[in-house]
Amino acid sequence: MPKLPIFRLRNSEPPSRPDLQYYGLTLAFSDLQLGVDNLRYDVFLSPRITADLSFHLGRYICRFGEVESLFEMDVPSATQTKFIRAAEATSQLRKAGPADLKTLLLSIHLAILNRAKAEGNPSVDVLGRLAVLKFIRTELQTQFVRILEQCRMKSKALEGVRQVKMMQTQELVSSFQVRKKIILRRAGQEMFRLLREIEKETLARTRRSLLGELPADCYRLFLNPLILGEDGRDDYLCAEHYYMFGNFDKDPDRFPNLRQFALNFLRELGYGEGIDDEHLEQALNVPENAAALVGTGNGEDSTPEDRNRKDRLEIWTRMLQREGVLSHVVASYEAVPLLAEYAPRVNPQQLKNALLFREESARVEKIIAESRLHSDRLFAAVGRVASCRGSERSRFAARLLHDLFCYHRDLRGLEALTTGFDSINLVSDGKVRELSTLNGMLYEFLPPEDQKPAEDRVVHHVILKADVRDSSRLTRSLMEKGMNAASYFSLNFYDPINKLLAKYGATKVFLEGDAIIVALLEREGEAMLSVGRSCVLAWEIVSLLREYNELLERSGLPQMEVGLGIAYQDSPPLYLMDGEHRIMISDAINESDRLSSCSKRVRKKIAPHAGVFQVYSVQIGDGHNRAGNNNDSGCAETGIEEMRLNYNVGGICLSEAAFLKLQQEISLAPWTADLTGPGFTGPWIDEQHELFVGTVPISNGVFRKIAIRKNRIAQVDVRDLSILQWTDRWYYEVCANPAVYAALPGEKSASAPR
Repeated sequence: MPKLPIFRLRNSEPPSRPDLQYYGLTLAFSDLQLGVDNLRYDVFLSPRITADLSFHLGRYICRFGEVESLFEMDVPSATQTKFIRAAEATSQLRKAGPADLKTLLLSIHLAILNRAKAEGNPSVDVLGRLAVLKFIRTELQTQFVRILEQCRMKSKALEGVRQVKMMQTQELVSSFQVRKKIILRRAGQEMFRLLREIEKETLARTRRSLLGELPADCYRLFLNPLILGEDGRDDYLCAEHYYMFGNFDKDPDRFPNLRQFALNFLRELGYGEGIDDEHLEQALNVPENAAALVGTGNGEDSTPEDRNRKDRLEIWTRMLQREGVLSHVVASYEAVPLLAEYAPRVNPQQLKNALLFREESARVEKIIAESRLHSDRLFAAVGRVASCRGSERSRFAARLLHDLFCYHRDLRGLEALTTGFDSINLVSDGKVRELSTLNGMLYEFLPPEDQKPAEDRVVHHVILKADVRDSSRLTRSLMEKGMNAASYFSLNFYDPINKLLAKYGATKVFLEGDAIIVALLEREGEAMLSVGRSCVLAWEIVSLLREYNELLERSGLPQMEVGLGIAYQDSPPLYLMDGEHRIMISDAINESDRLSSCSKRVRKKIAPHAGVFQVYSVQIGDGHNRAGNNNDSGCAETGIEEMRLNYNVGGICLSEAAFLKLQQEISLAPWTADLTGPGFTGPWIDEQHELFVGTVPISNGVFRKIAIRKNRIAQVDVRDLSILQWTDRWYYEVCANPAVYAALPGEKSASAPR
């Protein structure tokens, strides 16, 4: 019996559609004060920074305009003085490299971030960045006009004197003027490259450290390649980053046409029912939507979703073919690799049309021959466009949809930034600046070196004390071995710490026999990171002494143990004079002494069980208890009826005021750590303990991660130090053990916090 054919019913349900994301690009400020005109925000940028930026922008324009040689030509003595400044500027510009410009940009942006941190308002950061971009965009035009005028004066000065040089100069000036758009684009792209580098290398991490995690949508606008262009429709920019759209009315691949085709494509797939094009257009701002809809056109169909994407890509490709656009799309992508060889002798649009039309191809071939260039690559591209079929055309169609979405997003982003530029008044007039300042309306962004000397305007200070444990026993041990205790402390304690102080702007207050006390002063207008920097300095001291102890152990010398305390005071310190020497007076000195102390009784009980944490604190009760424990080193009365005992061996104890200040300085994120693992258990660890992690900016591009442990102080029995109850008071430890940092999410090494 013959086998009957098997019929399978095809699923009549339409294939599932991916959910699209809709993103409207806007730029909004909050809690900012309008300026003197009640319409815009008054912004004043550092005059030194803006002058240097103008200098570098002029350098780029001279270089890309190829007119540097003009300023080196000899001119008649009568007019020579007019150009001496220009010649000197050119000479100085050659000495200044891109690194100097990068440093300038980083300096002003860090000043903007510090102002935003001081005001606790991220909108200040956005405002400042917009102001810098507005200045650069305006100054590019200004510098071009200035240099063009100087070139014309140079050419005029040579009239009737040196005919050959005059003709060369006129040709250079004419070429410079004609190539304005290209020159400004290249100069703008160099600035954009540096702005993008400092954002990725330094600013993003500094912003997270100072302001916490902020929505990325706003800052993504500043990574837009179009931001320093004139109108976002430059052929070279589009060819490099997106798609080289048609420019003429007859071109079917102009951006408005392609945008409408994309909207029609979405509606044909069933999106946008009941909504207008303006809302549906927001889907074009998300390049990920293009990938979800049509993929890359590589032909994969291993999964149902791959096959759905392939079907949707066929719809998109047929639509482009029906509208007569697809051949232009292929020609546009094939023309891009030819620009490096044939442009600017051949206009990019002319080159694209040469790949499609025989008459245009003949004209371009003639231009290439006159320029003594080879036309082999042109002919090869013409052949590829003519023979493009099937799956290859689908890949070009998929690529177009993705590039179209990217360009749509960045063009809308440029429009949002342009609206932001219009809301900024870059103040240059002294009277307007004074009026705006007096009324509290001016947003002034000055790096620390441009601010007024602040030596007499200390507003806060931090005291850090490093105290050697059992120094008497250590000194006695050294003397019994016939060794010099003074040189031992000097080489292994004081000298290493002294080398670290300048790095953090710390000053030595005074030395004791077994301790060193340093201060970090916080001056008005500075970054206000004194507690964070003190924490990192303390961590480096502990880490450095740990390394020295390894060397001492190998040399057979006794090791050194320290305890560190950090105290913050929300006021400047006082001073008394001893002859010509100033002696600091501060409650923070006394508090840092208590924080760095260590009770012998507590140490004896805790030392074998301390684990990875190196700071613990308890309190014991009434008068007869205190009387029996007067021999404990570091015991200090914190009230009439209680006494606090510390354990601090290789640890860093932070005062409560310092912790609260640290929370204002940087973003401290809660860290849910598993403290049940080996080494993480310890005595007197409260169930309500908290762990925090933050990143401290140290210098340009240098950051250090710190972990803070917050634990309640236990009330203990004076007889055996057993816990009676938990108090409502807290102590704070800056974790110094590398094992803690090794346990942080994403950390690969325990060597140092990063």
